[in-house]
Amino acid sequence: MKSPEQVITYRDAGVDTEKEEAAMSGLVQRLKQTWPLRERGAGSVQLDIGFFATVIELDRERDLGLAMTTDSAGTKVLIAQMMEKYDTIGIDCVAMNVNDLLCVGATPISMLDYLAVEDPTPHLLEEIAKGLHEGARQAQITIPGGETAQVRDILKGHKEGLGFDLAGMAIGTLSLKKIIVGQKIEEGDVVIGLQSNGIHSNGLTLARRVFFEGGRYTVHSRFEELDGTLGEELLKPTHIYVREVVEMLNSNLHVKALIHITSDGLLNLTRVASATGYVIDFLPPSPPIFSLIQRIGHISEEEMFQVYNMGIGFCIVVPEAEADQVIAIAEKHQKRAYHLGYAVRDPEKKVIIRPRGLIGKGSQFLRDR
Repeated sequence: MKSPEQVITYRDAGVDTEKEEAAMSGLVQRLKQTWPLRERGAGSVQLDIGFFATVIELDRERDLGLAMTTDSAGTKVLIAQMMEKYDTIGIDCVAMNVNDLLCVGATPISMLDYLAVEDPTPHLLEEIAKGLHEGARQAQITIPGGETAQVRDILKGHKEGLGFDLAGMAIGTLSLKKIIVGQKIEEGDVVIGLQSNGIHSNGLTLARRVFFEGGRYTVHSRFEELDGTLGEELLKPTHIYVREVVEMLNSNLHVKALIHITSDGLLNLTRVASATGYVIDFLPPSPPIFSLIQRIGHISEEEMFQVYNMGIGFCIVVPEAEADQVIAIAEKHQKRAYHLGYAVRDPEKKVIIRPRGLIGKGSQFLRDR
C-alpha cells in the first residue's frame, strides 16, 4: 500500500475514471436498444446519452418534455459517518440531482430518494430526512416518496451498523423546443462561473486518502486555513443553484449552455453539443481546502483540476452583452459570480486555463509547455 506522501492521482485513491468510461460502452449500447420501444410519442428519447440529464417527450402538442437524472452523494456518506452527523448529506443528494437537471434547461420539480442501510436505525433515518427536506426546500421541489432497503450483507460503513448509501432520481419540466445543451454556442460567448463552497460531492475518495490514510489526520483535526474542523469542511453541503439559474432561464437572457462542475472539473465545459473549446483567462482564489489537499497529498495541479471544481460549482454560457445580467441575478441569490473566459470554435474541444498554464483535452489536463 502506498503511503500518503505517494498519493498523486485519483486512480491511486481507488477511482479509475478512464476504466469506468471504457467499461460503459457495452452498457450504453444495451440501454439504447430500449429506445425504439417508445420511438414516437410519450416516452420517446430526445437526447443522446452523455449530457448531464436526459429528456423524454411527454406531450408534443403541449410542447412538454420531462427531464430526468439520477445521482448520489457518493463517498461523502463516509464523512458523515466519521463525523456521526447525518443531517446535511441529504442536501448533497438533492443538489447533485437538481443541479444536473438545470443543465438541459429544465426546472426541477420533484425527486425520489433511495436509501440503502446496514441497519434501519430511527435516529439515522430521521437525520438523513432532515437533509433531504432542507435540500428540497432550497430547490423548491417535492419528495413524494422513495425506497429504503436493508442490505446488511452487501453494505458496510465506517462504523458497525451505520453503513448507508443515499441516491436520488429527480425530474424537471421544460419546453421540447427549448432544450439547452450548448448547440447554439458561438465564438465569443462568455463563461460565467458561480462560486462553490469547497469540495461539494466529488473527489471525496481522494480527499479521504490524503487526510486519513495511515491515521495522520482525523475529522477533528484543525488547520489554520479552515474555519472549523477538517470534517466540518469536508461535510459542507453542495451548493444548490436552482433559484438563480431558473430565474436566468425565465428572463430574457439567451442562455447557450449550463454546466454543473463536478468530477472532471472545468473539463465539464466540453459536455455540449457543439465543437466548442474555451479560454479561461480568470479564476477566483480557490477555497483553502484545495491547497491543503494538493500540498499534503503531493498532487499535481493538473490532477487537482481534473478531480475538483477548484472554487467554481456551476457555469453559464451567454452572449457577452448579457454577462452583467447573469452576474447580477446570481448575486441577488447570494452567489458570487465571475467572468471566467470565452468560447472558441475548436473541434478538439480544448479547455485552456491561462492563469494556471493548463490545457484540458479529452479527460485530462496537461501542462501548457
